[in-house]
Amino acid sequence: MTAIKANGITIEYEEIGPPDAPVILLIMGLGMQLIAWPQPFCEGLAARGFRVVRFDNRDAGLSTRMPPVGALASTAMMARAFLGLPVRSPYTLDDMARDTVGLMDALGIGQAHVVGASMGGMIAQIVAIEHPERVKSLTSIMSTSGDRALPGPKGNVRRALLRPRPRNEVAAVNRTMEMLRLIGGGHYPLTEAELRARVERSVRRSYRPDGFRRQLIAIQAAPGRARKLRGVRAPTLVLHGSHDPLVPLAGGEHTAANIPGARLRVVPGMGHSLPEALIPLLVDEIAGHCLKVENATQMRDAPVAGSSS
Repeated sequence: MTAIKANGITIEYEEIGPPDAPVILLIMGLGMQLIAWPQPFCEGLAARGFRVVRFDNRDAGLSTRMPPVGALASTAMMARAFLGLPVRSPYTLDDMARDTVGLMDALGIGQAHVVGASMGGMIAQIVAIEHPERVKSLTSIMSTSGDRALPGPKGNVRRALLRPRPRNEVAAVNRTMEMLRLIGGGHYPLTEAELRARVERSVRRSYRPDGFRRQLIAIQAAPGRARKLRGVRAPTLVLHGSHDPLVPLAGGEHTAANIPGARLRVVPGMGHSLPEALIPLLVDEIAGHCLKVENATQMRDAPVAGSSS
């Protein structure tokens, strides 16, 4: 892993796969780090012939920690955002989309297959809306259009999101494990030992409860994207689990319905996670989607037989 300056901040990133291959750019979700993209998932995409780039969003992992706003101000902003009232958030999902494009600029990536999970799917949608020339294809995983009429998280999940984040490492591990069990959907559970090992690794690498709150405010303060999604022309795959308690399936359905030509793939039993058992399926879906676009581009750009050079 290494760091690079982009859009005025420092972004930690990692690359897997041939440096001259087409790029799949992975954008992770709320409070999660680049290591939340499972290694076998990234290696599976690289084995299909892609240069896979994953990175820490601002305020997460080893990327730039954004300025604090104070506990009281943060709580007030979150409350207003959840009530649908106007909020001047510390930063926006649009800022995070500009971070993504800035990283592409810094790495010399003209175009990429942009793949986002959860909040990362929202950011990926904005990149496709605001920077269409940079997006070869879009994949939105367990995400939403942000329409206010859509169902939100289940009550117990919403309450868990809004609870104050613990400050010490032991409590942070336990709370994170509790949250991941809650949103995982129950059909593809990790063993207790696997879950603990994964969470402890994450907390040791970086733990930013304040960054989590600022990202959550950015999500809640973001306007719906349905109208703008109707202008997206990038070939789009929408992946969503049938048992997602954090972003219900309606969010994926609404996203696909508002992007012309988008294909919705509902994964039976999947919750709000990327379980090991589903990695082969997810790799097949995403790699197949991206390869279809690559092949279509090659056919379009191939010289016509008999034409002069």
